[in-house]
Amino acid sequence: MVSVQSQSIVIPSKPTPNPKLFSLCEQIKLRTHAPLLYVFKPHNHKNTSTFLETLKKSLSQALVTYYPLAGRLSLIKGGRWEIHCNAKGALLLEAKCEELTNLNQLGDFVPTNLVSQLIPNINYNLPIEDIPLLAVQLTRFNCGGFTLGVALCRAATDGTATMCFMNAWAKLARGENLDSSEFPCHDRTVLNSYKLIHSPSLHRHHHEFDMPPIQVGRDVGNTREVSVAILKLTQEQVSILKKNVNSRMSFQPTSKDVPRTKPYSTFEVIAGYLWRCVSKARCMGNSDQPTRLSTLVNCRNRLKPPLISGYAGNAAFPTITPIRSFNDLIRKPLDDAVEDVHKALERVTEEYVMSALDHIDREKDMDLLRYNFHYPAKSVCKGQYKGNPNLFVVSWMNFSYKDADFGLGAPVYFGPGYMDSEGKAFIMNNNGGDIVVAISLEASCMDKLRKFFYDDIKEVFSTSKL
Repeated sequence: MVSVQSQSIVIPSKPTPNPKLFSLCEQIKLRTHAPLLYVFKPHNHKNTSTFLETLKKSLSQALVTYYPLAGRLSLIKGGRWEIHCNAKGALLLEAKCEELTNLNQLGDFVPTNLVSQLIPNINYNLPIEDIPLLAVQLTRFNCGGFTLGVALCRAATDGTATMCFMNAWAKLARGENLDSSEFPCHDRTVLNSYKLIHSPSLHRHHHEFDMPPIQVGRDVGNTREVSVAILKLTQEQVSILKKNVNSRMSFQPTSKDVPRTKPYSTFEVIAGYLWRCVSKARCMGNSDQPTRLSTLVNCRNRLKPPLISGYAGNAAFPTITPIRSFNDLIRKPLDDAVEDVHKALERVTEEYVMSALDHIDREKDMDLLRYNFHYPAKSVCKGQYKGNPNLFVVSWMNFSYKDADFGLGAPVYFGPGYMDSEGKAFIMNNNGGDIVVAISLEASCMDKLRKFFYDDIKEVFSTSKL
């Protein structure tokens, strides 16, 4: 049981600009908050009694630089929204975990039940103009350890910008000053302007916003229990898996007879492997079931010129694989699924981004864009659940979370605080460099997924050693 001891609104320590920020990219994001969990070991040799005040002071300083996060969303014409930089402030909670004596009892920090209580609870019944874009919860444990649960509005910032904010806040908490290179850029017109150079010849259909596959033969509204699990792969396992897939790379031409020479990335291999394993776990007499994998791509360095350094808005665009059947994924070699993921990522070019911005600008029903990609099962059934045969994979690999040292040491763990949709997965690195996958799936499929995930790795190992 986690009990909230106090709460306060933290406003910027100095007057800040008050523009209204509008971004085309942010129109496809949800108004909900991304839940981030940072875990810190006990530091009994240090005085932590004033740590809450340190957090408050440094957060108020950070909000001077990152002033949009102290603002609020506001609905405008056409179901769109913009950020009002009105300095209403961020929510800061102090809590205590009464149920556990130490952090070790949380195990792998599987984002369910108790762990979800370490993240601020956002009341979405309030008017949108009253909901903070940023909420933080400091939870203390009897062992002296603590967690920072962060809830950041998805319509205000993406993962890359979030890491920059958290690390800047931590630096201020340590009593250090920000370098000029660490100051963010909040000018949303920087990305919006790419639409202005859009050519009609670049217009294309963006299938990522189409109605996705739904589960065949499932009664509408027949909900089932969702389970969340943490799956791990060692560096050796990842290396063998990549070697196995890349060994057949030369036989996968990208165009006509030109072979591709660039090896598959770790994310491409793990995402393709996970998609295949999930499809196996879900395949129960429905081998013809269509499925797709979707993900997000940071476009900052894919534009020419690249986005300005420190761009603090959303610059992550959705992309999807072709639709495959369970049977197709299962029977064909793993590198087929990996190649689909690779092509989906490579599709996000400068021309793709310009066309996507134009597509978003032309769209009249913003909910259609948002929910077809993020919550497909609901969108096709008008809010009712009809199962989800698809997989949404998010990369949190190589996020610089270890720089989030607020003066009491670097975090020992970073990951999602809870997972609120079935068929979603996060791929991350842990402190030892291994790969960690957090995934939500129907409970009836989870044991099968674990079996396939680890048994198929063993098969790859035995094949590689022959």
